This record gives sequence, C-alpha cells and structure tokens, in this order.
Amino acid sequence: MLGHGVGLRTPHFKRAIEEGLDVDWVEAISENFFGEGGRPRRVLERLRRDMPIALHGVGMGIGSAQPVAQDYLDRLQRLIERVEPAWVSDHLCWGRSSGHHTHDLLPLPHTEESLAHVVREVARVQTILGRQIALENVSSYVSYRQCDMDEWTFLAQVAERADCLILLDINNIVVNAHNHGFDPLDYLAGVPPARVIQLHLANHSKRDHYCFDDHRGAVPAEVWTLYETALRVLGPVSTLVEWDSEIPAWEVLRAEQREAAARAEAILGGDDGPG
Repeated sequence: MLGHGVGLRTPHFKRAIEEGLDVDWVEAISENFFGEGGRPRRVLERLRRDMPIALHGVGMGIGSAQPVAQDYLDRLQRLIERVEPAWVSDHLCWGRSSGHHTHDLLPLPHTEESLAHVVREVARVQTILGRQIALENVSSYVSYRQCDMDEWTFLAQVAERADCLILLDINNIVVNAHNHGFDPLDYLAGVPPARVIQLHLANHSKRDHYCFDDHRGAVPAEVWTLYETALRVLGPVSTLVEWDSEIPAWEVLRAEQREAAARAEAILGGDDGPG
C-alpha cells in the first residue's frame, strides 16, 4: 500500500526536479521514458530518490492478435531495471492490427476465445519481464454481439488464469456503466479483491448520449462515491489521480490527491497507508 499519488506529467517536471513532489508516489507513462537520457530521465531519477514510482504503459496492446513486439519489451525491461518500479501496468485492450498501431485502447470481445488468447500473451510477457504485471479496465463506447461474459468477469478471469494483477479504474467503471447500462456495484462485486493492486480516479465528459473518458477536470461526485464504495469492498488500495487534459497547477492536482487520502482515512481509519 503506497498511499495516494498522481500521474507524472510534463507541466510538473520543473517542480519535480527543483523541489520534488509532495505526494506519496507517482505513476509514469512508460513509453514517455523509453529514451536513454534527457530531462525525462532526470525527473525519474530525482523522484525515485524520494518516493516509489509505478510504470504505466499505453502501448502494449496485450489483446492484439499479434504478440507484443520483443523490441517493445526490451525497452520496457531496460526502463524497469533503471527505475525499479513498485509495479508495472498496462491496459486490457487491443491496439495493433496487420502491422499497424491504432494508438488507441480498444476494448476486447468478452469471449472464451479472446480470454484464452489474452491469458497466453500475459503469461508470455510476464515470463519475459520476470514479474507480474497489472492490467487496467478500459473505457469503451462500443460492444460486441458475441460475448460469453460481462466485462468484470472477463477481467477477473484474465487475472486469475494468467496470475496477473488488476489496476481498477473507477472512472472507467462509471463511464462504461453509463454507456452500456450496467450497475457499477455489480462490477465491484465481481472483481477479486486480492488481485487489485491500484485504483485510478479521473474525470469524464458527458456527451449527448454517452460519457467520454477524457481526464479533464477534477474528480466528479459519482467517481468519488464509487471510490468510497470500492474502499469498503476492497480495503486499502494504492490510489492515483489522473488529470491529462488542461493539466492544472501543481497545487490543484495535489489537492485532489489530498482529497482521495482524506476520503480513504474517513472510511478505513488508520489502515489506508501514507497520507
């Protein structure tokens, strides 16, 4: 349990290098730090002296038909060896087809065939990296006619069969519940607590007929409410605030981190880890 952190973004690099960041931990987007030097690496090296760092990828596409490229895994492994992260995560999605990368986090069909494919690929990646990885539930705006199970059962089965961990995005549950018409409490009830290593909190936009996961603005009331329910169901879990569009001043982002810590303290008491 690392406590409560924030996503590390470039507007706060200067502060990170000169003053440090007064939160419990940070999450770095893996691909942004694949380079061997420069300012991004200096930021990681500075912060690593002060706090834990988690690596969070957006390019693995572990559910794609083609295996994750060895070159990608080699670069990720070099970053892991340098940073020594608390854990490594990516998304339960696909993103590559016929040699092309969509640069998007596309949802998978929740079928037995898809499940078996993902489990094999997760096992292969974990063997190459020599560690468990965590997979995040993604936001989605389409569904498939051919589905053998609901989203949370698919996520839980991947984690159990592949012996991997779960990064549970609370905002994405809210978004998908609205877009696909399920009860978010059913989602929480279907996730194995022992597999959940991290929570994400973020904002979304409400469009005409759907919700869009854009990480713009402060965490909204419905996400805070589901977060509090998740804590009651899961117990203390390391939690991170994401803010990726119109990124605010550090003090505003840190206030969101403090709010997450305060809500956890109110529910869990002294069991919620660092503040």
